[in-house]
Amino acid sequence: MDNNIIKIIGQMASNQPASEESLKDVEEKLGCNLPSQYKEFMLESNGAEGFIGSSYLVIWPIEQIIVLNQAYRVSEFNPGLVYFGSDGGGEAYAFDIRTKEMPIVEFPFESIHIEDAELCGKTFYEFLQNLYCRIQ
Repeated sequence: MDNNIIKIIGQMASNQPASEESLKDVEEKLGCNLPSQYKEFMLESNGAEGFIGSSYLVIWPIEQIIVLNQAYRVSEFNPGLVYFGSDGGGEAYAFDIRTKEMPIVEFPFESIHIEDAELCGKTFYEFLQNLYCRIQ
């Protein structure tokens, strides 16, 4: 993992690494390949929680991705998004799987309008850097 990213996530509580098998299992169930930077992160820490700069971030363990996306009825109300975490409050963070690049968007949990999605980063690392630099 990039040294700048390691510094950025330094305040977060990390989990034990995810297994490659669990990542592949989720990708099969989703029907898409997850972004490589996200998978690299998950192979080092299967989710994490805490502050990045003044932003709070919860990255869900890989085993919770399918269950939580089903619970939030993402495929029904927001097809094209895959939630992977939140701000610990009312905003979800999701991969926009409608494009090959899979940018990361912030999306209100209560919304059913894909137009409410706001770009947070073109890559997973850019997303983390943008949260780190965000002024609350």
